[in-house]
Amino acid sequence: MAEHTITSPLPGIFYRRPSPEADPFVQEGDKITPGTVIGLVGVMKTFHHITANVTGTLVRFLVENEEAIRPGQPIAVVRDEA
Repeated sequence: MAEHTITSPLPGIFYRRPSPEADPFVQEGDKITPGTVIGLVGVMKTFHHITANVTGTLVRFLVENEEAIRPGQPIAVVRDEA
């Protein structure tokens, strides 16, 4: 099984939840497909969805909730189901 990394397309703050009181978009161990939102990147009060580009299982997050991230920084690892 191959592993894939989801990276950030832009700098900002990474959020795993749509709001502080909401559940996370996804949890480690969840099955995901292309287009599944795994988090948000906030830049100057504008929020951008970070989506999966593969089908598989989200193995682990590589950044913490509300952590500052850079463009191209790995955010999460997904394992193929093939």
